[in-house]
Amino acid sequence: MSEPTTVLLARADGNPVSTIFTRGPLGAGDPFGAQRKTAYASPEIAAGLVEASGQFSIDDYPYSEMIVVHSGRVILQSLGSTLELGPGASAVIGRGSQLQVEAHANSRWAFCADIQSIDERSPGLTELNPLAALSPSQGLDAAILLSPAPQCRSNNMFIEEPTKLNIGVWDSTPYTRRGRPHKLHELMHLIEGRVTLQAADGSELTVNTGDTVFVPKGVPCAWKSTVYVRKLYAVK
Repeated sequence: MSEPTTVLLARADGNPVSTIFTRGPLGAGDPFGAQRKTAYASPEIAAGLVEASGQFSIDDYPYSEMIVVHSGRVILQSLGSTLELGPGASAVIGRGSQLQVEAHANSRWAFCADIQSIDERSPGLTELNPLAALSPSQGLDAAILLSPAPQCRSNNMFIEEPTKLNIGVWDSTPYTRRGRPHKLHELMHLIEGRVTLQAADGSELTVNTGDTVFVPKGVPCAWKSTVYVRKLYAVK
């Protein structure tokens, strides 16, 4: 793929994005096959969209994967648990899950999948509650701040220790920071608020409530928010 940059996966209003996607499965064990549209992939992680209708099943899901539904309705079943996800809802499919999926007509969801091959399994489903209680999280480095320090909180709802994959909810008061290489791979889905991400060349991407974006590790990125922001995240 071309030089990594911040990748817009989907807008809340359903309007097309200019992102280039590559259609096809993430690997031999991917039950979604040609329904996958990948926007970013490395040996460790992949992000993009799935556009699917129908039923899918697999005995041993090969990835740990966060999904955020943008349209339609998706029903996940694993280990006796059932999650029915509509637009804006999100969940994690654990690696090794025996999984059944029913995707209603015209369903579409953003995904971020850890695609490393590891022996450890964490089967089951984790629903991500956007209103979950949060605890204070580590502050930002003062050297990169261009505004007063914000108050930030988070809640890791899914952790896969071997791959250092963390998925959950984060919020922050408004702040501005200068550009720096992004420290981690990160999928962001804005639950509330608006943020402007600026690339090294000065180009800007405004991410609004309900939008989903992926920022690869090492990509230069500045942040500016003038309102409260709450987001779902997957980082590693």
